[in-house]
Amino acid sequence: MTRRFGEPVEAGRRYVRRPGIYALLPLGGQVLVTFQEEPKAEFQLPGGGIDPGEQPMAALHREVLEETGWRIAPLRRLGAFRRFTYMPDYELWAEKICTVVLAHPVRQLGPPAEPGHSAVWLNADEAIALLGNRGDAHFAAWALAGLR
Repeated sequence: MTRRFGEPVEAGRRYVRRPGIYALLPLGGQVLVTFQEEPKAEFQLPGGGIDPGEQPMAALHREVLEETGWRIAPLRRLGAFRRFTYMPDYELWAEKICTVVLAHPVRQLGPPAEPGHSAVWLNADEAIALLGNRGDAHFAAWALAGLR
């Protein structure tokens, strides 16, 4: 069963299914997240949409590198959630299918390449409290509780 987070589904609205993959990146009692300035300033698990024809793990590596500047080593799939939301960058309403993977930050190669993104280290409690969507926060709280 996939949990659902986000805005309630609106009857009659057309939603485009958008699969994505995101990484929970704990290291030494802290969590690496991305701060996205626009369209709404918020902390997020690094990751994003899987492009047509792209493999999910390739998308995860690409997105984390773009948003944080870090290389990662995926460890295991934590689960998935659905999120119904408006995506202003694409001007569409989306049913986001968000897979969350526990991964290990291996090496920083440079600053984030994605405009408007900053790599931020937060302690675990701060990360859970500040993550901008309830799905990210749910998986962070669940997984980090098992790592403490």
